[in-house]
Amino acid sequence: MKLQLKDIVSKSILTPGKGALDDYTHSLNPYAGCSFACEYCYVRQLPLSLYREEEWGSWVDVKTNAAELLKKELAKARKKGIVTIFMSSSTDPYQPIEVKTNLTRSLLEVMLDESPDFLHVQTRSPLVKRDIDLFKEFGDKIRVSMTIETDKEDIRKAFSPSAPPIQARMEALKAIREAGITAQAAVSPLLPCSREFPKKLKNIADRVAIDDYWMGDGSRGKRTENLGIYEIYKKTGMEKWYNPTAYKVVLRMLQQEFGHEGIYVSKPGFGPGN
Repeated sequence: MKLQLKDIVSKSILTPGKGALDDYTHSLNPYAGCSFACEYCYVRQLPLSLYREEEWGSWVDVKTNAAELLKKELAKARKKGIVTIFMSSSTDPYQPIEVKTNLTRSLLEVMLDESPDFLHVQTRSPLVKRDIDLFKEFGDKIRVSMTIETDKEDIRKAFSPSAPPIQARMEALKAIREAGITAQAAVSPLLPCSREFPKKLKNIADRVAIDDYWMGDGSRGKRTENLGIYEIYKKTGMEKWYNPTAYKVVLRMLQQEFGHEGIYVSKPGFGPGN
């Protein structure tokens, strides 16, 4: 699949927090579109994707004026009170094009000048390690959350073949943690995994947030169902995992490994200050 890249000029960059992100004052997306193109991504069912002629994962819009906008909008928001930011809600801030654009890094630099009260960085890319130097400067006002849906590479390839390998993500999160930055493993959405998964996460993460389609796609699983995801479960012989109670088994395993501290279910795991 050839990636269609386009530079765009945005009218705004901070979006008021709402829905699943209503614990935040704003969300921040440096890009529109995502080349990782995970098969289960709920964004495929949002207008952002449905109203485009191109297939999801085949296009990325680069918001070239994002840093300039953020500087203005963040200063304005700070005057009104507390500012908490979720980056990113409908794209990955460290997808491959970031190597060339450094757009996400430029936004971090802006936020260090006009610091929000809390910043959550959500990604599935090992490229996030590049910005450890900036993350350190945020102190306790930042959390870096790495999506690690499974520890099984064959499952990763079945559901998100264009996303980075699991081991590379785990190594990146470990580096984040060792740098003294709050490191979260986001098992979101939960995919079929091994019994060793919790033990692997304990060695690399301060905390874990577990979520599934039924709790996390904003439509009690309907958006995900419309994507035909169940067919992938059938092809991999993992039909039993496509179940709204499957997360409870993994949750118990996580709690046995971590204790009850630092284990979160769905929305509370991604909120500021938890």
